[in-house]
Amino acid sequence: MRRVAIQPTFEAWQVAARVLLREGLPPTEVLWSEAETPGRVSGSPASPAAPSAPSPAIRVPRQFLDLARQAASHRDPARWGLLYEVLWRLVHESRDLRSTAPDPATRRLRAMAAEARLEAPPAEQQELLRGERPGPGAGPFVPVGVSLAELREAARQCTGCDLYRPATQTVFGQGPPDARIVLVGEQPGDQEDLRGAPFVGPAGEVLDRALAEVGLARDRLYVTNAVKHFSFVERGKRRIHQKPRLAEVTACRPWLEAELAVIRPEILVCLGATAAGALLGPDFRVMRERGRFTPTRWAPKTVATIHPSAVLRGEDEVAQARLYRMLVEDLRKVAEAI
Repeated sequence: MRRVAIQPTFEAWQVAARVLLREGLPPTEVLWSEAETPGRVSGSPASPAAPSAPSPAIRVPRQFLDLARQAASHRDPARWGLLYEVLWRLVHESRDLRSTAPDPATRRLRAMAAEARLEAPPAEQQELLRGERPGPGAGPFVPVGVSLAELREAARQCTGCDLYRPATQTVFGQGPPDARIVLVGEQPGDQEDLRGAPFVGPAGEVLDRALAEVGLARDRLYVTNAVKHFSFVERGKRRIHQKPRLAEVTACRPWLEAELAVIRPEILVCLGATAAGALLGPDFRVMRERGRFTPTRWAPKTVATIHPSAVLRGEDEVAQARLYRMLVEDLRKVAEAI
């Protein structure tokens, strides 16, 4: 077993990792630790110096370097071993980080990176995110002619826009593939991002109450969002919802269209302006046109209503009650139309 003690910095880990890769040591044969004196390596006999041939360059995706720098700011000593495990796979198995996304080590690194950003001071947060670049959109990641389960698995690897970087995970739709009704919201919130399911936070509680009131069983509906990653700004230790940009909604659209193509619902319900704009056009106005059914290429009956979070944002109890009645009124039309 090779023991490697490094200073707890990304740069120190990078130097040590390069040496280990060139020596061909797999992660299972390396034990990482943190020490004030960097570069101490033990566990193998010393060998006499020999003329060294130029080593081939070690090339990895920039995406991994961004993730590694962020995860290195975490305080868990296990991060160094996880980083080397993922690096080894990128070098020896696949240079595409997306192919390692379902791996537990990669998921844990992403979670560490997200936690490190939350704990960092604002100036350091910007430094951690400095490597961001626009993505290619979800299109290249969406498989054709597959089931919902296969779409969900593929979506976990999507890096089609920058929202995947700070998010904990992809939040794909949930519900039966033969659902007659599909509900489409805007994006996951804080709780949805942490739990990996749509509408499980405060807005989800409002939605569940309204569905129960009109007699729609949620477990018979398919519930999803126009955007599959949480868009937010950090204020202290809180993550505050930020409306996704048009470019992000557009980038994520192939996932939504793929879901609808598999399910082919009888009724499609747009919850809020973002979903309505994505499916009914940018000129659609929810408060003016809500509750009206119209045929679209995704469903014979498509309708929009307010987003459940709008109820929570009402300025007082009277306003919240009025908005909730609007939501229930529109959902009752859906229940009666099925």
